[in-house]
Amino acid sequence: MKENGLTLYTYGWVPEFARAFVRDFRIRWLLEEIGRDYRIAAFPVLEKSPAHLAIQPFGQVPVLRDGDLVLFESGAIALHLAEATDLMPEGRRAEVTQWVLAALNTVELASGGWMNMVLAARMPEAFGPASTPEAQEFARQLMRQRLDALESILAVRDWLLGDFTVADIVMVDVLRFVAAEGALGDHPALTGYVARATARPAFGRAMEDHMAHWDGSDAEQAAG
Repeated sequence: MKENGLTLYTYGWVPEFARAFVRDFRIRWLLEEIGRDYRIAAFPVLEKSPAHLAIQPFGQVPVLRDGDLVLFESGAIALHLAEATDLMPEGRRAEVTQWVLAALNTVELASGGWMNMVLAARMPEAFGPASTPEAQEFARQLMRQRLDALESILAVRDWLLGDFTVADIVMVDVLRFVAAEGALGDHPALTGYVARATARPAFGRAMEDHMAHWDGSDAEQAAG
């Protein structure tokens, strides 16, 4: 990426199942939408270095360095970058923020709980002991309640606020996890919503760069 003062931090390598879903992607997508150049820097996924913890106390990604400003949490980064762009319509910042928080605190909180149980059942060596079937079903029903409510909203509009905003980037990126597990099949409005958003050219460019990063990591490991 071209450098112009923006640095996006992600992991240097992740396993195959996580690729396309690391949360730096939603920031890459946003940056492509608004036409901002940036460079990528990386931290190890497992060994949490002092340099990593100094800018992200929980040892996670993404982190954004914008000049002297360093931000973590994808929602905070997204809202910061969207300021004064078409992704933050004038006079509607509060509504946009509301939907960004809904994506992260309501939808992703529920879908993430269910997803962790699915992954634990599939890969206990990486995600810990599998939950009981009853616990998995409870988590799925909680997620479904959130999806049903969102389905009713997207059934009558193309985007959350009428026009495409940063809130749609965050919400769709959350829903992509659910769709990848086949859990949007009975939500046609949400399925269409994800399809519309992921058909945007900026999404395609961001995904190409995101996946190329992991390909480069594999090549470095093979050479090393």
